[in-house]
Amino acid sequence: MEKKKNIAILGSTGSIGTQALEVIRANADSFCVEVLTGNGNADLLIQQAIEFNPNTVVIADESKYQYVKAALAAYDIKVFAGNKAIAEVVQMDSIETVIAAIVGYAGLESTISAIKAGKQIALANKETLVVAGDLVTSLAKEKGVNLYPVDSEHSAIFQCLAGEFHNPIEKIYLTASGGPFRGKETAFLSTVKKEQALKHPNWEMGAKITIDSASLMNKGLEVIEAKWLFGLKPEQIDVIVHPQSIIHSLVQFTDGSMKAQMGLPDMKLPIQYAIGYPNRIKSDFPRFNFMNYPQLTFEKADTKTFRNLALAFEAMNKGGNAPCILNAANEIAVEAFLKDKIGFLQMSDLVEKCLQTIFFIEKPNYSDYVATDKETREAASRILKN
Repeated sequence: MEKKKNIAILGSTGSIGTQALEVIRANADSFCVEVLTGNGNADLLIQQAIEFNPNTVVIADESKYQYVKAALAAYDIKVFAGNKAIAEVVQMDSIETVIAAIVGYAGLESTISAIKAGKQIALANKETLVVAGDLVTSLAKEKGVNLYPVDSEHSAIFQCLAGEFHNPIEKIYLTASGGPFRGKETAFLSTVKKEQALKHPNWEMGAKITIDSASLMNKGLEVIEAKWLFGLKPEQIDVIVHPQSIIHSLVQFTDGSMKAQMGLPDMKLPIQYAIGYPNRIKSDFPRFNFMNYPQLTFEKADTKTFRNLALAFEAMNKGGNAPCILNAANEIAVEAFLKDKIGFLQMSDLVEKCLQTIFFIEKPNYSDYVATDKETREAASRILKN
């Protein structure tokens, strides 16, 4: 019998984290939970800890430390608090694979810390590569660490490349569902509310990613992530709208042939593939039936209406700290939209303004990324007040 693989889940109370625990629950003979971390949902984190009995639990919200510690006092589980603690616990010798599922820029420090400690990374936090792709991929190479993509689109590309790593890629196509507002014009989008934007047609995700999907920023972030994951030039990456979300992405090789990975929209499959690689683990996930989808359709992405996608391509082409600016401005914009402070289309206005005004650094180091993120958030917050 094979030894169980010890897993740390960063962001275990979020959408990816809870689904990762579903995968582990169904494959208890293969995986063991070593570390769980959550942001502010203390009750769910406590519940998860009691079920999975990890070595260590970290609650990022330090004000909830005593509450979590008291609830787990009867168990042999170490409890810590704060983001610094998350960055430290990922270095534990007993951890083999880290599922990086903290949403947004907040996940960068702990992912870098895990790479430095030589842990294999199942990467669900796309912002890590958007913000600091050059630094993160160089570090992973230096430490001999694999970055296994958890995003369904990047998992699809990774699966299409299995057995093809020696063959050069001509182009990749990331598919997008188009979100809840596919085909809508700016007049309609100027009046939409967060309740409408939070209703994704195909995927169950957290609020931040759902809004990003509705604005196509999520696809823009994925474009930048793909550049770093697969060592591509910007012109080798394209986006195509595929409303059914059955083809998760495609690779085109230099001989003209294409490979696509297909399946029902379910994040548990790419999570399982990432932590089980190179083995495919048997599952009872629902199977795709062609007869239920007699037509698969494709459309060009509308970058004029959904400007976030165009802004992401622009930031990728510019390079340096531009994607870091894009990400920070977008995080502030989404937060403002969810609090009814700005309209749907104004999110793109805010991102564009920040890209135009924040100081550009062509070859940033880690402290430059930290400073750029802070400066952009402050600038974006000022713009919102004016």
